[in-house]
Amino acid sequence: MALKRTVTGTSNAKIILIGEHSVVYHQPAIALPLPSVTTRVTLTKTDAGQQLHSRYFDGPLTEMGQNLSGTAKLIQTLLNRFDATAVPFEMTITSDLPAERGMGSSAAVAVAVTRAMYQFFDRPLNREQLLTTAAIAEKITHGHPSGIDAATVSSHDPIWFIPGHESLQIPFNLPGYLVIADSGVKGQTGKAVAAVARRKTTMPQTTTDQIETLGHLTTETRSTLASADLDRLGTILTAAQHELKGLGVSSPELDKLTHVACVNGALGAKLTGGGMGGCLIALCADWETTQRVQQALTDAGATQAWIEAFETEEEH
Repeated sequence: MALKRTVTGTSNAKIILIGEHSVVYHQPAIALPLPSVTTRVTLTKTDAGQQLHSRYFDGPLTEMGQNLSGTAKLIQTLLNRFDATAVPFEMTITSDLPAERGMGSSAAVAVAVTRAMYQFFDRPLNREQLLTTAAIAEKITHGHPSGIDAATVSSHDPIWFIPGHESLQIPFNLPGYLVIADSGVKGQTGKAVAAVARRKTTMPQTTTDQIETLGHLTTETRSTLASADLDRLGTILTAAQHELKGLGVSSPELDKLTHVACVNGALGAKLTGGGMGGCLIALCADWETTQRVQQALTDAGATQAWIEAFETEEEH
């Protein structure tokens, strides 16, 4: 068996640019990869044992806890696939992604582990195989994952997604910057989805109108991404936040921070992901404004803020 001495598999974070919650009701969503926020898995050949080093566990693979059962199942499946259950190695997982913030942290680990192990055992890996293999871990971690996380954390292009119908990479030709800020409150996706479902029962017409409006805004965003109309995209993001707040899935912290972003020069801002906490995104036209918005969000209570530069090799 040909083994490479040391290999590294990588993946990146993701955010939902637009379409969260409405996507549950068969409207489209667009997810955006964040190449500057990464997960890295390094595999090194050793003389004995199979060891894992990560922020959640450090020790033999056989002693991995329930919280890492998805990753453990993925690693074991690949070792069986490659007829390599006795091969000694050391795996190190390092990640910039915070957990439970809607940035695809578990999918990023699954993708990076898959890429690293295929490299380590010198096997070819196409995109279809990558996503199918990463789903082994995601199904254990999330039960019935949509697949949008793995598709996006492994991509360089935005993903257009309609559950059960379509998942494809779409054209992206956008200048500017995106600030992603953590509100400091853990997102509550399950609670937020349930709240929208209840609202749809008690206020069916209003809720359906809001969901359909979010669908229309998402469709418009797709063409905006390809045409580089930054001002229009900012207006769309703020309009989406208005609808999401109306659905009851925002929070006082997110409302405050999206307002802070806009008064400091952002073209638009909205929550991203499940809501009721988690992260927000703010679109900015230039670097000076981006820095001002990032600082203002931190001063206003955001616990962490990342910057993604579009259409440039420069990362901050």
